[in-house]
Amino acid sequence: FEIVIQLGAILSVVVYFWNRLNPFSAAKGPSERKETLDLWKKTVIGVIPAMGIGLLAGPYVKEHLFNPITVATALIIGGLVLIWLELRRKESTINSIAALTYAGAFVIGIIQCIAMVPGTSRSAATIIGAMLLGASRVVAAEFSFFLAIPTMFAASAYSLLKADVTLTADRVLVLGVGFAVSFVVALLVIAGFMRFITRRNFIPFGYYRIILGAAVLCYFLLAG
Repeated sequence: FEIVIQLGAILSVVVYFWNRLNPFSAAKGPSERKETLDLWKKTVIGVIPAMGIGLLAGPYVKEHLFNPITVATALIIGGLVLIWLELRRKESTINSIAALTYAGAFVIGIIQCIAMVPGTSRSAATIIGAMLLGASRVVAAEFSFFLAIPTMFAASAYSLLKADVTLTADRVLVLGVGFAVSFVVALLVIAGFMRFITRRNFIPFGYYRIILGAAVLCYFLLAG
């Protein structure tokens, strides 16, 4: 179920950015098609580290790092880094995906691998990585969404191959409803998020992560 609703959310990214992602649109000229193909090349380059490191480190992460303390700590650290990035904010040097180099895309892909630590957030890791390289908030968020497409499709396909599931009519119905709801909600959230960051910064998200991480930490420490 988690895999299927995840695919619904990723499909919403494709739909929202379809005009940017489709190199074969009749409305695009040669230069726009080249720019779209370059975007895909950078996306593929950016996802290579996650493919390699994910396969090697995945079993270790599941065995040793899936616990509340790790998640809470990662939430807090991620929040602090987001706030620090915004407070030290300098003039952006990368204001479009076209201005992002292939080397930069690869570095962001390496930083994305930090998201293997539970609680880190793949999107937060890639946005932080892009902003550290000088990308604007919008470019950082867009490239994070673009990287999500092959990354999450590959992760979902890998999980499906490992899963031993027998589908009945009732299960197909449940999965279909989950997929549809995930798609619609994710589409609305992406649209709202992109509008938000054109006007405001990531500091509110930083505080949210710190507060949530602290609450999780306190709960499990007191419960223990």
